[in-house]
Amino acid sequence: MLAPRLPALPALLWLALAPLPGSPGPAAKAELRVRVRLPGGQVAEESLQADSGSDCISLELRKADGALITLTADFRQEVKIFRALILGELERGQSQFQALCFVTRLHRNEIIPSESMAKLRQKNPRTVRQAEEVRGLEHLSMDVAVNFSKGAQLSSHIHNVCAEAKEAIYTREDDVKFWLEKGVDGSMFEVLPQTSDLPDLQRCRLCADRWKPCICSYSLSIEWYPCMLKYCRSRDATGKVSSYKCGIRSCQKGYTFDYYVPQKQLCLWDEET
Repeated sequence: MLAPRLPALPALLWLALAPLPGSPGPAAKAELRVRVRLPGGQVAEESLQADSGSDCISLELRKADGALITLTADFRQEVKIFRALILGELERGQSQFQALCFVTRLHRNEIIPSESMAKLRQKNPRTVRQAEEVRGLEHLSMDVAVNFSKGAQLSSHIHNVCAEAKEAIYTREDDVKFWLEKGVDGSMFEVLPQTSDLPDLQRCRLCADRWKPCICSYSLSIEWYPCMLKYCRSRDATGKVSSYKCGIRSCQKGYTFDYYVPQKQLCLWDEET
């Protein structure tokens, strides 16, 4: 019996099963732009870039409040880098924008491989996409600072992605332990003050003094990303069954990062409402 035909749904993205004319070959760089719906109902364009040569991908999306969110996944080093470029409040003495970088371990099967990402195509670029699966919110305590000048030892992408956030690159002690076991130089990490060290250290939303240190929170969401490959089955003339990549499953995931700041002035978004 012949395998059923794949449904020709315009809202889906399919993996190219073979290189198309003019499509990227081995060690390719490719970009895909998709329209996604934000939590408030607005539609935004998300850029997905894949570089199979350096085995990394990058997703970029502008939030409704104007902040530019970038996720870089370095598969070779098992590192994820979140960067947020947040518009400053000039009337409250902030600079034009504030940059933050959060660096965490990249686990297997969090996102599709760079080689597969580079082959993604859209049938209908005007379709507004919503994730098929909403993955749980991850709340992370970023209790370690990363030295920018030494960060390339952890991932070469830190130098470019976090260039505007040289003094605001954060990671977790749990992830540091994993990287140290892989041979990364521990001198690039500095443990930050915590409430256990400073009893008066409050969360920034509860801190009345704009110039006191506090624990800041920043939340972001990756609204749409290819998190899994889909496989279909086919049967040849002899009846032998084989599987092949035939599409992707899309996910949405939110993150909240808690981290130390030397003054609340650097965390004015985190206030009681």
